[in-house]
Amino acid sequence: MRKSDAHEYAWQLMQSFGEKAEVEASRREREAQTAGRADEVENWERIRAAIREHRGAHES
Repeated sequence: MRKSDAHEYAWQLMQSFGEKAEVEASRREREAQTAGRADEVENWERIRAAIREHRGAHES
C-alpha cells in the first residue's frame, strides 16, 4: 500500500469512526494477524500511523 493510499484510507476511517478510528484500525489489524495475512497487517500498521499523523496535524 502506498503512503498516499494509507492516508486516504485513514481519512475515510476518521470520517466514519471519529475518535475511534485508530481503535477500529487496530481491531482490523488484529483480525489480519489472527488470519495470518501479513501483508494486510502491514497495511493496517501504515493506516494506524497515518491516523496518528492526521490527528497530530489537527491537534497542534
